Order: sequence, then structure tokens, then C-alpha cells
Amino acid sequence: MPKMKHLSFVLAIFLCFILLISCVDAYKFSLEHKKKVVFNENITITLQEKDNKPVKNIQFFVNGKEVSANGNTLTLNSTDFGVGRHVVSALVFFNDKSKKVNNSFEVLANKAPVVYDYNIVNEYPHDTKAYTQGLEYYNGFLYETTGRRGQSSLRKVELKTGKVLQKVDLNSKYFGEGMTIFNNKIYWLTWQAKKGFVYNLDTFKQEKEFSYGKSTEGWGLTHNEKELIKSDGTHKIWFLDPKTLNEKKSIQVYTNKYALKDLNELELIDGKIYSNKYQQNAIVIIDPETGIVEGVANLNSLKKEMEKTQKLKPQDEVLNGIAYDAENKRLFVTGKNWGKLFEIELVKKQ
Repeated sequence: MPKMKHLSFVLAIFLCFILLISCVDAYKFSLEHKKKVVFNENITITLQEKDNKPVKNIQFFVNGKEVSANGNTLTLNSTDFGVGRHVVSALVFFNDKSKKVNNSFEVLANKAPVVYDYNIVNEYPHDTKAYTQGLEYYNGFLYETTGRRGQSSLRKVELKTGKVLQKVDLNSKYFGEGMTIFNNKIYWLTWQAKKGFVYNLDTFKQEKEFSYGKSTEGWGLTHNEKELIKSDGTHKIWFLDPKTLNEKKSIQVYTNKYALKDLNELELIDGKIYSNKYQQNAIVIIDPETGIVEGVANLNSLKKEMEKTQKLKPQDEVLNGIAYDAENKRLFVTGKNWGKLFEIELVKKQ
């Protein structure tokens, strides 16, 4: 046999031997658990090796944070994580090697949302040229932001007459979205520019701008006593530090069946987040701690009420805008380019 062929043959035999050894020594891991659980239910996650080969150590992580486990088994209570999809990982050490294994589980709400109907209490005029994106009641006046590039504006509005008392236009390159008032400042989002603005409440003068972090877009905005609360068109709601405007955390919004996306204009009412669901003429009521949808109000007939006196475009001119007068317990809603703003009361369906 020629020398070169002999070397090639020996090399081939050697490679086959190495491959055989590596196959015999190969570890195949998996994380075994229920894919879906309901809120308040325990979930057990077990790391398994296909041939039960021994490992030296295992570290478990949920959503990137390490959690303690008992050997190769991790037991969690879903209340610690809230509803939504959560990533679980195991870092396994064996034979002076390590390998990371990933999987996920989904937590659903443990009860169906309460269904609400509504009664109309009062009707007020609303500018049909206002493509409403944000709405808030503050010190006896409505504050409103409108959308569409070249048409986006911030307004102070007289409730009873619908008269615009003060107005500033947004740069035409931006598509204005939701707003809220916090510590005498107006915070106003834009849609796809990954940017928001801060305005002086009295003068409507723009004071600064801020960038979004992990949230995809700007949709709705409200606040609690210590944070701004932002929707981005997905099933997530984000909580921002009002000083740094950095995103601190997020929750996922779920019913007992699925994730609820297209969350739009927001209002915090009695500790719960009220959100328009885009293009569905509905308001959903969300627990800000867990992300569970506690209630749903179908206001589709309110749009039909509008259509009796005004021709509306089926896709664009939908319900959008929630404001609350906490002192007098009044709930206001309107829609994009609607000619009316309604004061309504929600009533549980029997």
C-alpha cells in the first residue's frame, strides 16, 4: 500500500474511533414538565438524561434568574411569576463539561374574566378631527393626544363643550400616541419612533425626550403613584421609572385561555389597569400585579350608537380613549374621530 494511502487509511480509522467514543460518551438532556398550568398551581420541572448518565451539578434559572432546586427537580409556584410564558433553563455540569438546556411553560389565569355591560350616563361633544390616542381627566379638564403623522397634537379640552382650550402640534415626522400626567408633567408617546416626550403641564412646552428600552412601540400610557405604565401593542405592559424613564419591569396579560394582545389606551382606576383592545371596541380590566384579565366590557354597541349620527370607518374610527374623574367616580370613553364623548357606568352581566 502506498505511503499516502496508508496514512489516509490510519487517519480514517482514528477519526471513526474518536466519533465512536464521542457517541458513546454523548449526553442528551431534556427538561420535562407540563406545558401549561393555571395561576396558583405548582409546576414540577425535571432534568432528565436520556440514558440516566450521572452529572456533577445542576443550576436552574427561570427568566434568567437562578432559583434553588432539589437535585435534578425544580418545584415552582406559578404565583411567583404571574401569568404568561416563562423561560426555564438548566445549566448542567458533567465530565468537566457544561451544557445549557432550555424550555418554557405558560401560566393561564385561574378564572374567566367577569363580563360587563354599560349604561350611558351623559354625552358630551368631541372633535371629529381628533384621532384620539390618549385621554386623561385632570383638575376639571380633559387632556387628549391625537395621532397620525402631520395631525398629531396635544390638547386641553373643556369637558362640557368639547372646546379645545390649548393645543400644541407634534413634529410631523412622528405619529402621536398615548399620554398621562404625572407630577405636573405630561408624558406623551410616539408610535414607531421608539421615543417619547415630556411637556410642561401649564405651557405645553416640550422639556425633554426619552427612548424606549425593550418595549416594541408606544401605544397607551397611564401611571400609579410611583411609576408610568405603558402598553406597546403586544400582550405586555411595562412599568417605567418616572425620573429616569427606564423600563423597570413588565407583566404579561392573560385570560384563562390565551394571551391578550393589542392592548392600547390605558387608565388606572381604583388600582386596576383599564385598557382599550385595539379594533375590538372593548375595555379589559387587568390586575397590575399578576397580569390576569379580571373583566371585559364589550362596548361595540357604543360605536353603533355613534353610527346613528355619524359615518365611521369600520377599521380606523374605533373606540379609543379612557379617562376617569376619581373625585366624582365618572368614567369617560370616546373613539377616534368620534363626535361624542360618553360618560358611562359599567354593569356586571347577570
